[in-house]
Amino acid sequence: MKATGLLALLCAAAAVCATDAPTMRRLTHSQYNHSVHDLLGDETNPANQFPPEDFVNGFKNQFSSQSISPLLAEAYGAAAERLAHNAFRGGDTHGLIPCRPHTAADAECRARFIREFGLKAFRRPLSQPEVERYATLFADEAGRTRTRKFLDGAEIVVEAMLQSPNFLFRAERGGPGRQYEIASRLAYFLWDSMPDAELFEDAAQGKLGTPAEIDKQTRRMLADSRAHQSVDEFAAEWLRFDRLLSSVKDRRQYPQFSAELAQSMTEETRRLIDDAVWNDRDFTTIFTSDYAFISSELASLYGLPAPAAEFTRVAFPADSDRAGIIGEATFLALTSKPGETSPTARGVFVREQFLCQRVPDPPPGTNNNLPPVTEDKPVTNRERMSAHATQQPCAGCHQLMDPIGFGLEKFDAVGARRDQLKLMFHKRHDDDDAKPTTILLPLDAHGSILGIADSNFSNPRELGNLLARRPECQECIVRKLFRYGWGRHETGADRSVIQGAFERFRQSQFRFKELMISLVSAYALN
Repeated sequence: MKATGLLALLCAAAAVCATDAPTMRRLTHSQYNHSVHDLLGDETNPANQFPPEDFVNGFKNQFSSQSISPLLAEAYGAAAERLAHNAFRGGDTHGLIPCRPHTAADAECRARFIREFGLKAFRRPLSQPEVERYATLFADEAGRTRTRKFLDGAEIVVEAMLQSPNFLFRAERGGPGRQYEIASRLAYFLWDSMPDAELFEDAAQGKLGTPAEIDKQTRRMLADSRAHQSVDEFAAEWLRFDRLLSSVKDRRQYPQFSAELAQSMTEETRRLIDDAVWNDRDFTTIFTSDYAFISSELASLYGLPAPAAEFTRVAFPADSDRAGIIGEATFLALTSKPGETSPTARGVFVREQFLCQRVPDPPPGTNNNLPPVTEDKPVTNRERMSAHATQQPCAGCHQLMDPIGFGLEKFDAVGARRDQLKLMFHKRHDDDDAKPTTILLPLDAHGSILGIADSNFSNPRELGNLLARRPECQECIVRKLFRYGWGRHETGADRSVIQGAFERFRQSQFRFKELMISLVSAYALN
């Protein structure tokens, strides 16, 4: 299909997604990759080459960010052509054709292929007019080629279906096809991919309309390895740790920082989340865990002995300031600037990601520049940022953020522990060999959270313990998973769903899988 025609179809579908009551959801890039893997056996992750996705409400799958650009439409077309070609390059090696055609014009086998592949691609049965349209396309292509006639016809149908809004968008209209919509809701929430044969079979038999059957399927699906895909994607977007892979640090200040170290940092965080979820631990231990899964590079950064094997679980010393996510280099590096820490960014992250409190943007025209740090006037971040506490309109917002970040100042911009602030002043920018002037300053790492009583802390361990026992943080986890699973921000009408899920989460002693079961059940039957 030409890009212009595809764009018109996709834009029309995207317009439906942007309405107040959206009835379609576009596949995210992650969902696209997983879907073509399960549908075609493709392992190339083609969506990794698509234009970047927008983050709204902290996630990539929100209804309000479902727009289709010309570049994305073109990428869909190119990917569909390539995927269809690869699917039949060596014959029907993936078993996509469910019958053996007697001739290229075998109408019965052709129709069976279109119906069965179409069911999987569109995640619902095709209507008779749809079958006929694809049969015409198939016959035209098979009649045009000299060799591989049946396979060429099948290839063009696969290419066309992969460009269809029926593949690229998930319908959530309700009505006669609701059973198949429920199957898709379960699959994309729990697996980040398309339904499997059992879900399709249950949908065909009308079994997916009861809470008992939804609970049964949810537990089955959580036991499948594909459930790790969805949890990994949720964690990466919620905690933003994949963004660390594209961050940069001042090489003169932090020569140890590299792409390999950044990859190790994100893997450490991913494994901590996986450990809590799949070993049925209290999920709030992600804030308090006195252990980590580290590589030899991270061991060096943390001042720990190298592990016997990469990403082995290693306990922190009893007197360590590190604990949980906030003590990991991922969080500490991600919330820092290239050459220095950012108490403000660290405070914003804690407020927005762990307490679900929106920090307002600065008013238009606000001067955010702080006094420069010079060799003649060396100051710490706390001293430098004191202007935020006294100047309006800065003070009102910065008192929400900065005191949180000040309590984490004993960790530098790559997550290494420090007892003093090391300021480096380079005399000549064109001479990398010139030795800088170094000034060491004492650090005051006392922090607090405005609005929470008895919230003083001075390191990640104390902050993590504080957050883990706060109902605001516990409920924020529920809200974040709601936004990820439902594809939108919660409203007042969702209060009963969130409260019910939070109560089940609390009663289960904060088992994340129980939270998933509660929210996906409400979503599937909504």
